[in-house]
Amino acid sequence: MSKIKYFIDKSAIVEKGAKIGMGSKVWHFAHIMKGAKIGRNCTMGQNVFIAGGAKIGNNVKIQNNVSIYSGVTLEDNVFCGPSVVFTNVIRPRSSYPVNKKYIKTLVKTGATIGANATIVCGVTIGRHAFVGAGSVITKAVSDYALVYGNPAKLQGLVCECGEKLEMIKKEKYFCKKCRKDYFIKQTKRANT
Repeated sequence: MSKIKYFIDKSAIVEKGAKIGMGSKVWHFAHIMKGAKIGRNCTMGQNVFIAGGAKIGNNVKIQNNVSIYSGVTLEDNVFCGPSVVFTNVIRPRSSYPVNKKYIKTLVKTGATIGANATIVCGVTIGRHAFVGAGSVITKAVSDYALVYGNPAKLQGLVCECGEKLEMIKKEKYFCKKCRKDYFIKQTKRANT
């Protein structure tokens, strides 16, 4: 574990009441609001915004220009590429505010979201799933799923290391890079 408490760039704004874990780094022009929770050893890139009520696990990497709004939870070891977009309201209207009745979004442990992807609120992105750059996620994504497109569709399965898995036989997969075997039962959930 890092010996530094955490690092906050002098241009960043961290409001009183935000919680930041040991070893985390908050870079240039980031804004962390009161009530935000950030775990240990996380990196918040330039111009990242974390709203009150957002929850960030341990070892999460959030690249430049990403906003994490209230109702969004990123579990441990999640990676968000530059300019990923999260939402928290299905039908936003300036004249009809939702009064903090935000729709929850969950990104599970080890998932990767590529640059410029848009995540429509109310979805769950599964463990170690991989969302391709520029994709639009409108429905749940299963564990280990590789999805991309607009709307995103299943393109295969990926290993925890990020490599595409090869099917050996029904529901049994293998990673050539790290030599791991997987038994993955496909569901009929959306995007899978």
